[in-house]
Amino acid sequence: MRFAGYAAVFNRVDGGGDVIRKGAFAASLATKRAIPLLWQHKAGAVIGRVTRVEEDTRGLRVIGELGGDADALRAAGLVASGALDGLSFGYRVGRSARANGVRELHELELVEVSLVASPMQKLARVHAVER
Repeated sequence: MRFAGYAAVFNRVDGGGDVIRKGAFAASLATKRAIPLLWQHKAGAVIGRVTRVEEDTRGLRVIGELGGDADALRAAGLVASGALDGLSFGYRVGRSARANGVRELHELELVEVSLVASPMQKLARVHAVER
């Protein structure tokens, strides 16, 4: 199963008080490093891979492909049924600044993308599923 969605949305404050600025992922994406797809940010719970990742005007758009093990098949069922549609990402901060009570993230190293039940950024969601 494949899906598409946004793991991050630009210029919207998330539940942790962070806002990601357009271009924050540019340097990280330029390395063309493989990005794992995890279950709920758990390091050992690789359920697939990110086959495409790019910044567009809205945010960090991803296409993911779920694997065939039991955890991946369970996640695929939840995504396909619409019971799970949250996306998130793991990162390291390269450059940030404080402004108006929020932390602006200007440069991030993308470490992983995760399917999650409750994303920190409420707009980070799966928007298309292909079986």
